[in-house]
Amino acid sequence: MTKIMIIDEDQGVVNYLGNLLSPYYQCVHSHSIKHVLTCLALENVSLVILEISLSDIDGWTVCKEIRKNSNVPIIILTANKEKQDILNGFKLGADDYIIKPFNEEELLARVEALIRRTTIPKKTGLSFHGLMYDESGFDLTYNGNSIPLTPKEFALLGTMLKKPNYVFSRETLLKSIWENNDQTDNRTIDSHIRNIREKLRQSDYPVDHHLVTVWGTGYKWNTSGNL
Repeated sequence: MTKIMIIDEDQGVVNYLGNLLSPYYQCVHSHSIKHVLTCLALENVSLVILEISLSDIDGWTVCKEIRKNSNVPIIILTANKEKQDILNGFKLGADDYIIKPFNEEELLARVEALIRRTTIPKKTGLSFHGLMYDESGFDLTYNGNSIPLTPKEFALLGTMLKKPNYVFSRETLLKSIWENNDQTDNRTIDSHIRNIREKLRQSDYPVDHHLVTVWGTGYKWNTSGNL
């Protein structure tokens, strides 16, 4: 059974989420960063639900530490509605953000969509100047070296690679990747694009020649390499 990790120190919330999710998923609970990282390393966890309001350690730190070691999808669950906090979560590698109180059906739908998007094999495989995008294996490599992307970053890059030279507006990308989540805005796309560019640069890929900003509109994957 697909396994979900719940990171929260409120046992009432843990029990509530466990009862909500357990008919469909196996749930494990943790509130220690050491236990979280050990569990992710040893067990096949498909998704993390993270409450950022933790007393022993900042939830943002937990998110950051997870991203250093794993590409597992992360849903931030919090009562905090501040847009800047939502953006910070995305910058640190979160894939979705749910505000308390939440609708049970909406949470289940988002969990299902994120797990489906990151685990169901696809038939598409793309290559471009040494960059290999393997959707079925959720793998991006350049000259044989793996480039770690979060699920949302991977989907965002794949959307542009599949339709090169097409200019995607931020609104179109939000609708495609975030399914018009009203808790996100256009700056979310900009944050993810910055993360993708930085990771590709670290792998020595000439990303600035290909992942192009079309000012006033959005982004495109440029195949000519001429700016």
